[in-house]
Amino acid sequence: MVVYRFLLTPRWLGILALTLVAAAVMVLLGNWQLDRYHARTAINERIDAGLRMDPVPLRDALPAPPGGNGTAGPAPAAERAWTKVTATGRYDTSNVILVRGRTVDRKVGFEVVTPLVLADGTAVLVDRGWIPPAPGGDATAQPPVPAAPSGEVTVTGRVHLSESGSVAVSRRDGRLETRRIGVTQLAGELPYPVHGAYLLLDEQDPAADPTFKGVPVGYTNNWQNFGYVVQWWIFAAMTLFGYGWVARREARRLAGPVEERPVDRAAEPAPRDGDPVRAAR
Repeated sequence: MVVYRFLLTPRWLGILALTLVAAAVMVLLGNWQLDRYHARTAINERIDAGLRMDPVPLRDALPAPPGGNGTAGPAPAAERAWTKVTATGRYDTSNVILVRGRTVDRKVGFEVVTPLVLADGTAVLVDRGWIPPAPGGDATAQPPVPAAPSGEVTVTGRVHLSESGSVAVSRRDGRLETRRIGVTQLAGELPYPVHGAYLLLDEQDPAADPTFKGVPVGYTNNWQNFGYVVQWWIFAAMTLFGYGWVARREARRLAGPVEERPVDRAAEPAPRDGDPVRAAR
C-alpha cells in the first residue's frame, strides 16, 4: 500500500473532494427525481380512484367560497383532486367561457366551460367538453357552441385543480375567452362567488349534446422520473468508479515495470552427449 501514498498529496486530495461532491450532487438529484416519481404516482393513483369511485356531493370535496361576487374560494386539498362529485344547479349561459388552443385527438379546438349556479347562489365551473373551431376558419375561429340545457341540471364530474399561469381573459362576441382555466382569474369576470376548482364533466342530466368530445384525463409520466433516478445514481457510481480506476492506473505507473529475474546458467543441468541443445550451441 506504500505506492498509494500519492493519494494523500494535495492534488489528489483535491481530486477526491471534487469526486465526492460530484457524486453527492448526483445522488441528491436522483433523490429529487424519486420524490417527483412518488408525487406523480400519487396523482395517477388519484385519477384511477376517481374513475372507480361513486360520486359524492360537491361539498364533500370543495369548500364553499366564503367571499363575495367575483371571488374564488379556496383550492381543495391535493388529495381531493380527481374526486368524482355530483352537483345540481342551472347553467349560466350568459357567461360561457371558451378556452382556445386545446388539443383532443391531435386536433386544436376549444373547451367549453360554463358556470353552474347552485341553489345557494355560488357557482362551480363545469368543463362541458371539447368542440372544433368554426368550419372554414383557423384554430382561433369561434365555433357555434351547443346550447346548455335550460332549467335544473345535475352534473357528475371529477374535481380538476385550477390551471396555473397568468393568462388574460377577454370577452368576444358575448363570450369569455382565455387560454387556461384559471379559476381565480375567471371568477373576477363573473357576478357570483366561484368554487376554487372546476369540474371535468363525465355525465349530465339532461344529457349533454353529442357534439362535445370528452376531455381526456392527462396521466403524468411518472416512469420518466424513475428513469432519471436510475440515471443519476448510475452517474454517481460511475464517478466514484472512475476515481478508483484513475488512482489505480497512477499507482501502477509509479510502481514502474516489473524486472525480469536473471537466468542462472550455472544452475542449469549439464547437457548430455548428443543433446540437440549442445549441438545448437
